[in-house]
Amino acid sequence: MKEAKTKSKNELLPGTLEMLILKTLSIESMHGYGIAQHIRMLSADVLTIEEGSLYPALQRMLVKGRVLAEWRISANNRRARFYTLTTAGKKQLGVEESRSSQMFGAIMRVMKTT
Repeated sequence: MKEAKTKSKNELLPGTLEMLILKTLSIESMHGYGIAQHIRMLSADVLTIEEGSLYPALQRMLVKGRVLAEWRISANNRRARFYTLTTAGKKQLGVEESRSSQMFGAIMRVMKTT
């Protein structure tokens, strides 16, 4: 039987994409491509956010009032939709940071057992 090739992929844990977007937008307003590049760069190319995941997440956050969006001209003189963190988004970021800190701490405690 022929073995299927598997592609090694660094997939995000469920629920972390929105947290990473919120954290990125806490620094400054950015367009979608800028958000994806910022996350990729800071993670040393470990985390790659695909457009098919990024834009639906941004749309969900728009609906929930966590981000605002407006059309502006980007650095390369193109029209782009820039996203800005709202007060509700800042509050949610705090919740997500606390939750992820607890979760990652618990995972590390389990991994350190012998």
